Amino acid sequence: MSQNIATEEYNYKVVRQFAIMTVIWGIIGMSIGVLIASQLAWPVMNFDTPWLSFGRLRPLHTNAVIFAFGGSALFATSYYVVQRTCYTSLFSPKLAAFTFWGWQAIILAAVVTLPLGYTSSKEYAELEWPIDLLIGIVWVSYAVVFFGTIAKRKVKHIYVANWFYGGFIITIAVLHIFNNMAIPVTALKSYSMYSGVQDAMIQWWYGHNAVGFFLTAGFLGMMYYFIPKQANRPVYSYRLSVVHFWALSFTYIWAGPHHLHYTALPDWTQSLGMVMSLILLAPSWGGMINGIMTLSGAWEKLREDPILKFLIVAVSFYGMSTFEGPMMAIKTVNALSHYTDWTIGHVHSGALGWVAFISIGSLYYLIPRLYNREIYSTRLIETHFWIATIGVVLYITSMWISGVMQGLMWRAVNDDGTLTYSFVESVQAVHPFYVIRFTGGVFFVTGMLIMAYNIWKTVKGATPATAQVPVPAAH
Repeated sequence: MSQNIATEEYNYKVVRQFAIMTVIWGIIGMSIGVLIASQLAWPVMNFDTPWLSFGRLRPLHTNAVIFAFGGSALFATSYYVVQRTCYTSLFSPKLAAFTFWGWQAIILAAVVTLPLGYTSSKEYAELEWPIDLLIGIVWVSYAVVFFGTIAKRKVKHIYVANWFYGGFIITIAVLHIFNNMAIPVTALKSYSMYSGVQDAMIQWWYGHNAVGFFLTAGFLGMMYYFIPKQANRPVYSYRLSVVHFWALSFTYIWAGPHHLHYTALPDWTQSLGMVMSLILLAPSWGGMINGIMTLSGAWEKLREDPILKFLIVAVSFYGMSTFEGPMMAIKTVNALSHYTDWTIGHVHSGALGWVAFISIGSLYYLIPRLYNREIYSTRLIETHFWIATIGVVLYITSMWISGVMQGLMWRAVNDDGTLTYSFVESVQAVHPFYVIRFTGGVFFVTGMLIMAYNIWKTVKGATPATAQVPVPAAH
Protein backbone atom coordinates (compact mmCIF):
# COMPACT_ATOMS: atom_id res chain seq x y z
CA MET A 1 0.00 0.00 0.00
CA SER A 2 2.73 2.50 0.99
CA GLN A 3 4.61 1.68 -2.23
CA ASN A 4 1.45 2.49 -4.15
CA ILE A 5 1.19 5.90 -2.50
CA ALA A 6 4.86 6.69 -3.03
CA THR A 7 4.64 6.19 -6.79
CA GLU A 8 1.32 8.01 -7.22
CA GLU A 9 1.57 11.54 -8.66
CA TYR A 10 -0.73 14.51 -8.29
CA ASN A 11 -2.65 15.42 -11.44
CA TYR A 12 -1.35 18.92 -12.14
CA LYS A 13 -2.13 18.94 -15.87
CA VAL A 14 -5.80 19.91 -15.55
CA VAL A 15 -4.91 22.44 -12.81
CA ARG A 16 -2.39 24.08 -15.17
CA GLN A 17 -4.93 24.21 -18.00
CA PHE A 18 -7.60 25.87 -15.88
CA ALA A 19 -5.07 28.25 -14.28
CA ILE A 20 -3.82 29.56 -17.63
CA MET A 21 -7.37 29.89 -19.01
CA THR A 22 -8.36 31.85 -15.88
CA VAL A 23 -5.93 34.61 -16.89
CA ILE A 24 -6.94 34.52 -20.58
CA TRP A 25 -10.69 34.64 -19.86
CA GLY A 26 -10.11 37.32 -17.22
CA ILE A 27 -8.51 39.61 -19.79
CA ILE A 28 -11.24 38.89 -22.37
CA GLY A 29 -14.18 39.27 -19.96
CA MET A 30 -12.83 42.43 -18.33
CA SER A 31 -11.92 43.99 -21.70
CA ILE A 32 -15.54 43.52 -22.80
CA GLY A 33 -16.51 45.24 -19.53
CA VAL A 34 -14.28 48.20 -20.40
CA LEU A 35 -15.86 48.39 -23.87
CA ILE A 36 -19.42 48.48 -22.54
CA ALA A 37 -18.40 50.98 -19.84
CA SER A 38 -17.12 53.21 -22.67
CA GLN A 39 -20.47 52.80 -24.45
CA LEU A 40 -22.32 54.18 -21.41
CA ALA A 41 -20.00 57.20 -21.37
CA TRP A 42 -19.79 57.61 -25.17
CA PRO A 43 -22.69 55.84 -26.99
CA VAL A 44 -20.84 56.08 -30.31
CA MET A 45 -18.63 53.24 -29.02
CA ASN A 46 -21.30 50.69 -30.02
CA PHE A 47 -20.31 51.43 -33.64
CA ASP A 48 -23.98 51.07 -34.75
CA THR A 49 -23.42 47.30 -34.79
CA PRO A 50 -26.12 45.15 -33.14
CA TRP A 51 -23.74 42.46 -31.86
CA LEU A 52 -21.47 45.13 -30.32
CA SER A 53 -24.32 46.94 -28.56
CA PHE A 54 -24.51 47.17 -24.76
CA GLY A 55 -27.58 44.92 -24.57
CA ARG A 56 -25.77 42.07 -26.35
CA LEU A 57 -22.34 42.46 -24.74
CA ARG A 58 -23.39 43.07 -21.15
CA PRO A 59 -24.54 39.43 -20.57
CA LEU A 60 -21.39 38.24 -22.34
CA HIS A 61 -19.31 40.36 -19.95
CA THR A 62 -21.04 38.99 -16.84
CA ASN A 63 -20.86 35.39 -18.06
CA ALA A 64 -17.20 35.74 -19.08
CA VAL A 65 -16.11 37.26 -15.77
CA ILE A 66 -18.24 35.06 -13.49
CA PHE A 67 -18.20 31.69 -15.23
CA ALA A 68 -15.17 31.83 -17.55
CA PHE A 69 -12.72 33.71 -15.30
CA GLY A 70 -14.20 32.89 -11.88
CA GLY A 71 -15.27 29.37 -12.90
CA SER A 72 -11.84 28.47 -14.28
CA ALA A 73 -10.22 29.79 -11.07
CA LEU A 74 -12.57 27.62 -8.99
CA PHE A 75 -11.87 24.51 -11.08
CA ALA A 76 -8.08 25.09 -10.92
CA THR A 77 -7.87 25.77 -7.20
CA SER A 78 -10.41 23.13 -6.11
CA TYR A 79 -8.64 20.43 -8.11
CA TYR A 80 -5.31 21.48 -6.58
CA VAL A 81 -6.56 21.85 -2.99
CA VAL A 82 -8.57 18.61 -2.90
CA GLN A 83 -5.53 16.61 -4.05
CA ARG A 84 -3.08 18.26 -1.66
CA THR A 85 -5.35 18.06 1.40
CA CYS A 86 -6.55 14.50 0.72
CA TYR A 87 -3.08 13.10 -0.09
CA THR A 88 -4.30 11.53 -3.31
CA SER A 89 -4.46 12.25 -7.03
CA LEU A 90 -7.70 13.27 -8.75
CA PHE A 91 -10.39 10.68 -9.19
CA SER A 92 -10.86 9.79 -12.90
CA PRO A 93 -8.26 11.88 -14.81
CA LYS A 94 -10.25 11.45 -18.05
CA LEU A 95 -13.39 12.89 -16.48
CA ALA A 96 -11.31 15.77 -15.07
CA ALA A 97 -9.97 16.45 -18.59
CA PHE A 98 -13.58 16.36 -19.88
CA THR A 99 -14.57 19.06 -17.36
CA PHE A 100 -11.83 21.31 -18.76
CA TRP A 101 -12.71 20.90 -22.44
CA GLY A 102 -16.45 20.88 -21.69
CA TRP A 103 -16.21 24.14 -19.72
CA GLN A 104 -14.25 25.83 -22.51
CA ALA A 105 -16.86 24.64 -25.04
CA ILE A 106 -19.63 26.19 -22.89
CA ILE A 107 -17.78 29.51 -22.75
CA LEU A 108 -17.16 29.53 -26.51
CA ALA A 109 -20.86 28.79 -27.06
CA ALA A 110 -21.66 31.85 -24.92
CA VAL A 111 -19.20 33.96 -26.92
CA VAL A 112 -21.07 33.03 -30.11
CA THR A 113 -24.71 33.01 -29.01
CA LEU A 114 -24.97 36.03 -26.68
CA PRO A 115 -23.71 38.69 -29.16
CA LEU A 116 -26.08 37.21 -31.75
CA GLY A 117 -28.99 37.83 -29.37
CA TYR A 118 -29.83 34.25 -28.35
CA THR A 119 -30.76 34.63 -24.69
CA SER A 120 -33.22 33.37 -22.09
CA SER A 121 -33.16 36.92 -20.60
CA LYS A 122 -32.46 35.61 -17.08
CA GLU A 123 -29.75 37.37 -15.09
CA TYR A 124 -26.58 35.22 -14.88
CA ALA A 125 -28.53 32.45 -16.63
CA GLU A 126 -28.89 33.91 -20.11
CA LEU A 127 -27.58 30.89 -22.02
CA GLU A 128 -30.14 28.92 -23.99
CA TRP A 129 -31.27 25.38 -23.28
CA PRO A 130 -28.74 23.27 -25.28
CA ILE A 131 -25.87 25.08 -23.51
CA ASP A 132 -27.68 24.69 -20.17
CA LEU A 133 -27.77 20.91 -20.73
CA LEU A 134 -24.03 20.88 -21.42
CA ILE A 135 -23.43 22.93 -18.25
CA GLY A 136 -25.41 20.29 -16.30
CA ILE A 137 -23.36 17.43 -17.75
CA VAL A 138 -20.01 19.16 -17.08
CA TRP A 139 -21.09 20.16 -13.57
CA VAL A 140 -22.15 16.63 -12.61
CA SER A 141 -18.80 15.39 -13.96
CA TYR A 142 -17.05 18.00 -11.81
CA ALA A 143 -18.95 16.77 -8.74
CA VAL A 144 -17.97 13.15 -9.51
CA VAL A 145 -14.28 14.09 -9.81
CA PHE A 146 -14.27 16.27 -6.68
CA PHE A 147 -16.25 14.00 -4.36
CA GLY A 148 -14.61 10.89 -5.85
CA THR A 149 -11.24 12.37 -4.84
CA ILE A 150 -12.51 13.03 -1.31
CA ALA A 151 -13.87 9.47 -1.13
CA LYS A 152 -10.42 8.01 -1.89
CA ARG A 153 -8.51 10.34 0.45
CA LYS A 154 -5.64 8.90 2.48
CA VAL A 155 -6.46 10.90 5.61
CA LYS A 156 -9.58 10.75 7.75
CA HIS A 157 -10.02 14.51 8.11
CA ILE A 158 -11.67 16.62 5.38
CA TYR A 159 -10.03 20.05 5.47
CA VAL A 160 -12.49 22.98 5.72
CA ALA A 161 -11.61 24.41 2.28
CA ASN A 162 -13.06 21.23 0.77
CA TRP A 163 -16.31 21.78 2.68
CA PHE A 164 -16.69 25.18 1.01
CA TYR A 165 -15.80 23.82 -2.44
CA GLY A 166 -18.15 20.85 -1.96
CA GLY A 167 -21.01 23.05 -0.72
CA PHE A 168 -20.62 25.35 -3.72
CA ILE A 169 -20.61 22.43 -6.20
CA ILE A 170 -23.79 20.84 -4.79
CA THR A 171 -25.73 24.11 -4.40
CA ILE A 172 -24.88 25.44 -7.86
CA ALA A 173 -26.06 22.15 -9.40
CA VAL A 174 -29.46 22.46 -7.69
CA LEU A 175 -29.78 26.18 -8.52
CA HIS A 176 -28.84 25.70 -12.17
CA ILE A 177 -31.21 22.79 -12.77
CA PHE A 178 -34.29 24.36 -11.19
CA ASN A 179 -33.83 27.91 -12.49
CA ASN A 180 -33.31 26.68 -16.06
CA MET A 181 -36.40 24.47 -16.25
CA ALA A 182 -37.65 25.50 -19.68
CA ILE A 183 -39.74 24.36 -22.65
CA PRO A 184 -37.69 24.41 -25.88
CA VAL A 185 -39.51 25.80 -28.92
CA THR A 186 -36.60 25.89 -31.40
CA ALA A 187 -32.95 24.81 -31.39
CA LEU A 188 -31.92 28.06 -29.68
CA LYS A 189 -35.10 29.35 -28.04
CA SER A 190 -37.00 28.22 -24.98
CA TYR A 191 -39.54 29.62 -22.52
CA SER A 192 -39.35 29.30 -18.76
CA MET A 193 -41.62 26.71 -17.13
CA TYR A 194 -42.46 29.32 -14.49
CA SER A 195 -44.52 32.44 -15.06
CA GLY A 196 -44.83 35.92 -13.66
CA VAL A 197 -43.83 36.49 -10.05
CA GLN A 198 -42.95 32.80 -9.57
CA ASP A 199 -40.40 33.09 -12.37
CA ALA A 200 -38.92 36.20 -10.73
CA MET A 201 -38.74 34.48 -7.35
CA ILE A 202 -37.00 31.38 -8.75
CA GLN A 203 -34.65 33.60 -10.79
CA TRP A 204 -33.49 35.57 -7.74
CA TRP A 205 -33.32 32.49 -5.58
CA TYR A 206 -30.83 31.38 -8.24
CA GLY A 207 -29.31 34.83 -8.89
CA HIS A 208 -28.40 35.74 -5.34
CA ASN A 209 -27.19 32.26 -4.54
CA ALA A 210 -24.98 32.32 -7.62
CA VAL A 211 -23.42 35.23 -5.70
CA GLY A 212 -23.64 33.32 -2.41
CA PHE A 213 -22.21 30.00 -3.52
CA PHE A 214 -20.44 30.45 -6.88
CA LEU A 215 -18.92 33.85 -6.01
CA THR A 216 -18.60 33.42 -2.24
CA ALA A 217 -18.45 29.85 -0.92
CA GLY A 218 -16.09 28.57 -3.64
CA PHE A 219 -13.73 31.52 -3.21
CA LEU A 220 -13.81 31.10 0.58
CA GLY A 221 -12.33 27.67 -0.14
CA MET A 222 -9.40 29.58 -1.70
CA MET A 223 -9.17 31.85 1.34
CA TYR A 224 -8.96 28.95 3.78
CA TYR A 225 -6.19 27.24 1.83
CA PHE A 226 -4.03 29.90 0.19
CA ILE A 227 -3.85 32.52 2.98
CA PRO A 228 -2.49 30.03 5.57
CA LYS A 229 -0.13 28.63 2.90
CA GLN A 230 1.22 31.99 1.73
CA ALA A 231 1.46 33.37 5.29
CA ASN A 232 2.87 30.10 6.60
CA ARG A 233 0.46 30.35 9.54
CA PRO A 234 -2.39 28.09 10.70
CA VAL A 235 -5.99 29.25 10.23
CA TYR A 236 -6.75 31.66 13.09
CA SER A 237 -9.68 29.56 14.35
CA TYR A 238 -10.47 26.23 12.75
CA ARG A 239 -13.63 25.93 14.84
CA LEU A 240 -14.83 29.32 13.57
CA SER A 241 -14.18 28.20 9.98
CA VAL A 242 -16.55 25.23 10.42
CA VAL A 243 -19.19 27.44 12.09
CA HIS A 244 -18.68 29.90 9.19
CA PHE A 245 -19.43 27.14 6.66
CA TRP A 246 -22.66 25.89 8.25
CA ALA A 247 -23.98 29.36 9.13
CA LEU A 248 -23.36 30.59 5.59
CA SER A 249 -24.95 27.49 4.04
CA PHE A 250 -28.14 27.73 6.07
CA THR A 251 -28.56 31.51 5.77
CA TYR A 252 -27.53 32.52 2.24
CA ILE A 253 -30.14 30.37 0.52
CA TRP A 254 -32.98 32.59 1.88
CA ALA A 255 -31.63 36.00 0.85
CA GLY A 256 -32.81 36.17 -2.80
CA PRO A 257 -36.08 38.11 -2.31
CA HIS A 258 -34.17 41.28 -1.38
CA HIS A 259 -33.69 41.76 -5.15
CA LEU A 260 -37.47 42.09 -5.51
CA HIS A 261 -38.39 44.80 -2.99
CA TYR A 262 -41.34 46.94 -4.06
CA THR A 263 -42.44 44.45 -6.73
CA ALA A 264 -45.42 42.08 -7.05
CA LEU A 265 -43.66 39.57 -4.76
CA PRO A 266 -45.68 39.08 -1.53
CA ASP A 267 -44.60 41.55 1.15
CA TRP A 268 -43.82 38.82 3.70
CA THR A 269 -41.41 37.21 1.22
CA GLN A 270 -39.62 40.51 0.68
CA SER A 271 -39.33 41.00 4.45
CA LEU A 272 -38.01 37.46 4.93
CA GLY A 273 -35.32 38.12 2.31
CA MET A 274 -34.38 41.36 4.10
CA VAL A 275 -34.15 39.73 7.55
CA MET A 276 -32.09 36.77 6.30
CA SER A 277 -29.77 39.19 4.48
CA LEU A 278 -29.17 41.06 7.74
CA ILE A 279 -28.51 37.81 9.60
CA LEU A 280 -25.93 36.97 6.91
CA LEU A 281 -23.73 39.75 8.25
CA ALA A 282 -22.68 37.57 11.21
CA PRO A 283 -21.27 34.50 9.38
CA SER A 284 -19.80 36.69 6.63
CA TRP A 285 -17.88 38.88 9.04
CA GLY A 286 -16.93 35.86 11.16
CA GLY A 287 -15.26 34.37 8.09
CA MET A 288 -13.65 37.67 7.11
CA ILE A 289 -12.18 38.13 10.60
CA ASN A 290 -10.95 34.52 10.56
CA GLY A 291 -9.14 35.08 7.26
CA ILE A 292 -7.50 38.35 8.25
CA MET A 293 -6.59 37.21 11.79
CA THR A 294 -4.71 34.27 10.28
CA LEU A 295 -1.95 36.88 9.89
CA SER A 296 -1.78 37.40 13.68
CA GLY A 297 1.87 37.57 14.66
CA ALA A 298 2.95 37.85 11.02
CA TRP A 299 1.67 41.27 9.94
CA GLU A 300 5.15 42.33 8.83
CA LYS A 301 4.85 39.84 5.94
CA LEU A 302 2.32 42.17 4.29
CA ARG A 303 5.11 44.73 3.79
CA GLU A 304 7.24 42.35 1.75
CA ASP A 305 4.79 39.94 0.12
CA PRO A 306 2.60 41.26 -2.75
CA ILE A 307 0.78 37.90 -3.06
CA LEU A 308 -0.32 38.21 0.55
CA LYS A 309 -1.43 41.78 -0.19
CA PHE A 310 -3.78 40.47 -2.90
CA LEU A 311 -5.17 37.78 -0.58
CA ILE A 312 -5.68 39.98 2.49
CA VAL A 313 -7.11 42.97 0.57
CA ALA A 314 -9.49 40.48 -1.13
CA VAL A 315 -10.78 39.37 2.28
CA SER A 316 -11.12 43.05 3.30
CA PHE A 317 -13.28 43.66 0.22
CA TYR A 318 -15.27 40.53 1.14
CA GLY A 319 -15.95 42.10 4.53
CA MET A 320 -16.92 45.43 3.00
CA SER A 321 -19.21 43.88 0.36
CA THR A 322 -20.93 41.64 2.89
CA PHE A 323 -21.63 44.67 5.08
CA GLU A 324 -22.89 46.77 2.17
CA GLY A 325 -25.15 43.98 0.79
CA PRO A 326 -27.26 43.51 3.96
CA MET A 327 -27.52 47.30 4.36
CA MET A 328 -28.84 47.61 0.78
CA ALA A 329 -31.33 44.82 1.52
CA ILE A 330 -33.08 47.01 4.13
CA LYS A 331 -36.25 48.22 2.45
CA THR A 332 -35.81 51.90 3.25
CA VAL A 333 -32.22 51.90 1.94
CA ASN A 334 -33.29 49.83 -1.06
CA ALA A 335 -35.91 52.46 -1.93
CA LEU A 336 -32.98 54.77 -2.68
CA SER A 337 -30.46 52.29 -4.11
CA HIS A 338 -32.63 50.05 -6.30
CA TYR A 339 -32.10 50.41 -10.06
CA THR A 340 -29.20 52.84 -9.51
CA ASP A 341 -25.44 52.61 -10.06
CA TRP A 342 -24.98 52.02 -6.33
CA THR A 343 -25.91 48.39 -7.02
CA ILE A 344 -23.30 48.28 -9.80
CA GLY A 345 -20.66 49.61 -7.39
CA HIS A 346 -21.64 46.98 -4.81
CA VAL A 347 -21.46 44.15 -7.33
CA HIS A 348 -18.02 45.21 -8.52
CA SER A 349 -16.56 45.68 -5.04
CA GLY A 350 -17.40 41.99 -4.68
CA ALA A 351 -16.46 40.88 -8.20
CA LEU A 352 -13.21 42.85 -8.56
CA GLY A 353 -12.18 43.44 -4.94
CA TRP A 354 -13.06 40.00 -3.59
CA VAL A 355 -13.38 37.44 -6.40
CA ALA A 356 -10.69 38.76 -8.76
CA PHE A 357 -8.17 39.63 -6.02
CA ILE A 358 -8.44 36.26 -4.22
CA SER A 359 -8.18 34.47 -7.60
CA ILE A 360 -5.16 36.51 -8.68
CA GLY A 361 -3.39 35.92 -5.35
CA SER A 362 -4.13 32.19 -5.51
CA LEU A 363 -2.82 31.97 -9.10
CA TYR A 364 0.40 33.80 -8.18
CA TYR A 365 0.86 31.14 -5.47
CA LEU A 366 -0.03 28.26 -7.81
CA ILE A 367 1.79 29.01 -11.08
CA PRO A 368 5.37 28.67 -9.75
CA ARG A 369 4.45 25.36 -8.08
CA LEU A 370 2.72 24.05 -11.21
CA TYR A 371 5.78 24.82 -13.37
CA ASN A 372 8.51 24.23 -10.79
CA ARG A 373 10.20 27.62 -11.10
CA GLU A 374 10.23 30.98 -9.35
CA ILE A 375 7.83 33.68 -10.53
CA TYR A 376 9.52 35.84 -13.16
CA SER A 377 9.14 39.13 -11.28
CA THR A 378 7.89 39.85 -7.77
CA ARG A 379 8.11 43.57 -8.56
CA LEU A 380 5.57 43.10 -11.37
CA ILE A 381 3.20 41.44 -8.87
CA GLU A 382 3.58 44.52 -6.63
CA THR A 383 2.91 46.79 -9.63
CA HIS A 384 -0.14 44.70 -10.55
CA PHE A 385 -1.46 44.99 -7.00
CA TRP A 386 -1.32 48.80 -6.88
CA ILE A 387 -2.70 49.31 -10.41
CA ALA A 388 -5.59 46.90 -9.69
CA THR A 389 -6.32 48.53 -6.32
CA ILE A 390 -6.46 52.00 -7.90
CA GLY A 391 -8.78 50.56 -10.58
CA VAL A 392 -11.18 49.06 -8.04
CA VAL A 393 -11.28 52.22 -5.92
CA LEU A 394 -11.96 54.44 -8.96
CA TYR A 395 -14.68 52.07 -10.14
CA ILE A 396 -16.64 51.56 -6.96
CA THR A 397 -16.41 55.10 -5.56
CA SER A 398 -17.59 56.60 -8.87
CA MET A 399 -20.54 54.20 -8.88
CA TRP A 400 -21.41 54.91 -5.25
CA ILE A 401 -21.51 58.67 -5.88
CA SER A 402 -23.34 58.22 -9.18
CA GLY A 403 -25.87 55.82 -7.66
CA VAL A 404 -26.73 57.88 -4.59
CA MET A 405 -27.06 60.96 -6.81
CA GLN A 406 -29.40 59.08 -9.19
CA GLY A 407 -31.57 57.86 -6.31
CA LEU A 408 -31.86 61.34 -4.81
CA MET A 409 -32.58 63.04 -8.15
CA TRP A 410 -35.22 60.49 -9.16
CA ARG A 411 -37.27 60.97 -6.02
CA ALA A 412 -36.82 64.73 -5.55
CA VAL A 413 -40.18 66.52 -5.84
CA ASN A 414 -41.28 70.15 -5.90
CA ASP A 415 -43.81 71.65 -3.49
CA ASP A 416 -46.57 71.03 -6.03
CA GLY A 417 -45.68 67.32 -6.28
CA THR A 418 -44.01 67.46 -9.69
CA LEU A 419 -40.58 65.92 -10.24
CA THR A 420 -37.68 68.31 -9.67
CA TYR A 421 -35.46 66.68 -12.31
CA SER A 422 -36.19 65.05 -15.62
CA PHE A 423 -34.64 61.64 -16.27
CA VAL A 424 -32.36 63.19 -18.92
CA GLU A 425 -30.93 65.56 -16.28
CA SER A 426 -29.97 62.59 -14.11
CA VAL A 427 -28.26 60.98 -17.11
CA GLN A 428 -26.28 64.18 -17.74
CA ALA A 429 -25.29 64.42 -14.06
CA VAL A 430 -23.75 60.93 -13.93
CA HIS A 431 -21.67 61.27 -17.11
CA PRO A 432 -18.38 62.29 -15.39
CA PHE A 433 -18.67 59.29 -13.07
CA TYR A 434 -19.14 56.96 -16.05
CA VAL A 435 -15.86 58.28 -17.45
CA ILE A 436 -14.16 57.58 -14.08
CA ARG A 437 -15.71 54.06 -14.04
CA PHE A 438 -14.26 53.44 -17.52
CA THR A 439 -10.84 54.67 -16.32
CA GLY A 440 -10.99 52.30 -13.33
CA GLY A 441 -11.76 49.41 -15.68
CA VAL A 442 -8.78 50.31 -17.88
CA PHE A 443 -6.52 50.24 -14.81
CA PHE A 444 -7.83 46.80 -13.82
CA VAL A 445 -7.36 45.30 -17.30
CA THR A 446 -3.86 46.80 -17.47
CA GLY A 447 -3.07 44.92 -14.25
CA MET A 448 -4.35 41.68 -15.80
CA LEU A 449 -2.11 42.22 -18.84
CA ILE A 450 0.89 42.71 -16.52
CA MET A 451 -0.07 39.44 -14.82
CA ALA A 452 -0.31 37.63 -18.17
CA TYR A 453 3.18 38.88 -19.15
CA ASN A 454 4.63 37.85 -15.76
CA ILE A 455 3.11 34.37 -16.00
CA TRP A 456 4.13 33.95 -19.65
CA LYS A 457 7.75 34.78 -18.76
CA THR A 458 7.51 32.34 -15.84
CA VAL A 459 6.13 29.34 -17.76
CA LYS A 460 7.95 29.94 -21.06
CA GLY A 461 10.31 27.03 -21.55
CA ALA A 462 9.47 25.61 -18.12
CA THR A 463 9.08 21.90 -17.59
CA PRO A 464 5.63 21.25 -16.08
CA ALA A 465 6.03 20.19 -12.45
CA THR A 466 5.17 16.77 -11.15
CA ALA A 467 4.86 15.90 -7.48
CA GLN A 468 4.59 12.54 -5.80
CA VAL A 469 1.81 12.07 -3.28
CA PRO A 470 3.47 11.87 0.15
CA VAL A 471 2.58 9.16 2.63
CA PRO A 472 0.45 10.91 5.29
CA ALA A 473 1.70 10.74 8.85
CA ALA A 474 -0.11 8.19 11.00
CA HIS A 475 -2.57 9.69 13.50
